[in-house]
Amino acid sequence: MAENTWQRYELRLRVHPQTLADVRRAVGARLRLWGRDELITAAAMCVTELLSNVHKHAASPDCVLALQERPHGIYAAVSDTESGLPVVKEPDFLSESGRGMFLLSKTAHTWGTDLTPTGKTVWFTLRAEAVDP
Repeated sequence: MAENTWQRYELRLRVHPQTLADVRRAVGARLRLWGRDELITAAAMCVTELLSNVHKHAASPDCVLALQERPHGIYAAVSDTESGLPVVKEPDFLSESGRGMFLLSKTAHTWGTDLTPTGKTVWFTLRAEAVDP
């Protein structure tokens, strides 16, 4: 990767189930632009989970998605107006929902939640696998 100042992408959106495919395409396009193609599938899944939680649990569907290029991967965050924290539960594979944060916790390199004056930010990092020369 060439010398670079790490880039940031931010998208303000109103979450609705029909917007998720467009957001996944935007995430994929941004990661391709940054040369992080190997992270697209994992990033799209994790972002979709966070946005689905906004749709299901937040009082307002308005949120901000931020992506930032990092030396060994990416950082992604979704900020919303809900102060309730996400919970990772052991999945019930017979249930139609409730597996998302479990999958995110197993996919992301790190993840966490920061309370803000207006709600919270849930973030995750993904690391690119080292490639042998």
